[in-house]
Amino acid sequence: MPEKKKLAIIVHSGTLDRIYCAFILGSTATAMDMETHLYFTFWGLNMLVKGGLEKAGLPATYKHMEEQLKKKLGEMKYPTPYELLKRMKASGLLKIYACSPTMKMFGVKKEDLIPEVDEIAGAAAFLDLASDADITLLV
Repeated sequence: MPEKKKLAIIVHSGTLDRIYCAFILGSTATAMDMETHLYFTFWGLNMLVKGGLEKAGLPATYKHMEEQLKKKLGEMKYPTPYELLKRMKASGLLKIYACSPTMKMFGVKKEDLIPEVDEIAGAAAFLDLASDADITLLV
C-alpha cells in the first residue's frame, strides 16, 4: 500500500485571515486523505492557548472589514477556526505541534494549551518531520 501524502504547515501568525488559510488548506488535505502536520510558532502559538482561536481578528490593515467578514462567514454557516480544527482532528490525520521555544518566550505552559495539541516540539523536531513532506508551507 502506498504511503499517504504528507502536508506540513508552519503557522506563525495569529490573525483570522491566516488562521483560516492554514485551516482551510489543512482541512482540504485531511479530506484528501493526506497526513497533515501543523506547527504553531510565534504569534500562531497564541491560537493554541485556550480561548485564542475565538479571539482571532484581522490585522490592522484589514480591521475595518472584520465584522463584515465574520457576518458573511456566519451567513454562509462557515465553521469557526476551532470547529475546523476539531474536524481535522476527527479525521485522525492531523497532528498539532506547539513550538517549545516560543512557549518559553511567551510564558505559555502546557496546561494553557487546548487539548487538541499533540506535541510540544522545537524547530529541529518539526523540520525532521517536515523534511519528507510532499508539501511544506509557511502561513
